[in-house]
Amino acid sequence: MRHFTLSDFDFHLPDELVAQHPAAERSASRLLDGTGPAAVDRVFRDLPQLLAPGDLLVFNDTQVIKARLFGEKPSGGKVELLVERVLPGHEVVAHMKTSKKPPVGTVLRMGVDRAQSPGFSAMLQGRWPDDDGALFRFAFSDEPHQLMAGFGHVPLPPYITHADSAEDERRYQTVFARHPGAVAAPTAALHFDEALLAALAERGVLRASVTLHVGAGTFQPVKTEDLSAHRMHSEWYDVPEATVAALAACRARGGRVVAVGTTTVRTLESWARSGQATGDTSIFITPGFEFAVVDRLITNFHLPKSTLMMLVSALAGYEQVMGLYRHAIAQRYRFFSYGDAMLLDRTAQAA
Repeated sequence: MRHFTLSDFDFHLPDELVAQHPAAERSASRLLDGTGPAAVDRVFRDLPQLLAPGDLLVFNDTQVIKARLFGEKPSGGKVELLVERVLPGHEVVAHMKTSKKPPVGTVLRMGVDRAQSPGFSAMLQGRWPDDDGALFRFAFSDEPHQLMAGFGHVPLPPYITHADSAEDERRYQTVFARHPGAVAAPTAALHFDEALLAALAERGVLRASVTLHVGAGTFQPVKTEDLSAHRMHSEWYDVPEATVAALAACRARGGRVVAVGTTTVRTLESWARSGQATGDTSIFITPGFEFAVVDRLITNFHLPKSTLMMLVSALAGYEQVMGLYRHAIAQRYRFFSYGDAMLLDRTAQAA
């Protein structure tokens, strides 16, 4: 087994290939079919013909919340919060961006960027998950989901440069989002619309869902050449009993489990390894990982040197993935959250 380092997952990506806006129609995105010996350029709505009756598509049904909040300190200094998790009792865990961190007990006034808005208060309780944690715990003055819905902004990824708009509110969300809690969309699922879902059902492809609340840590860069030294972020997931049953039935009939997005892969493989249907996962999937559940993957194109590049390389094989990325760049595919997608098979020896 080859020993991989961070530099192995680097590549040159022209800035203009980073998609700033979604395709006009969800299923009109391009789809790079990487399941055969040669890459095939397709359109995403071709997906039904690439799957077989009895296959099981597994989606992440998390819902993106308006987790970015702008406010000010008592001094008038600006502060920005990105809510990572909602806790009981009107408390949240958040990233905080400000020139100088305020002391515990400080009451911030949030939502002040909304015209003629009194906003709401957020009291700093301390760091999280412990005194040395990188995140902060706040007590909001009312129910956090309601406050974010009224005062928050769509938490667009750092590589999307425009301010959030009504288009982002609609399109940076899957059509089947059900459980609020994500600060980043499960982007591979953004390509599915109702017409495509109906065509898949007519084809005999079945559906199931898991929930993983995608955290801002998904954009966290890997800073060490030695991948084993990287500490993955933690995210909450749930695998419902109905999905466990659907996975067993798929295996029994000889179907393939098709994960829609890397977050679904992380959820299913975390469940398989831990035996826990609900909990937190910080699973780090790199080449050499032994997959227990996922047979195929639908995924967008990821950042150089990212943990997601490592995950797709673990599943489909490093040389295969890097070759597909070279093809995608040459053919001007659109990258990242609002970009195009690819379909990959798990290799027998993904290395």
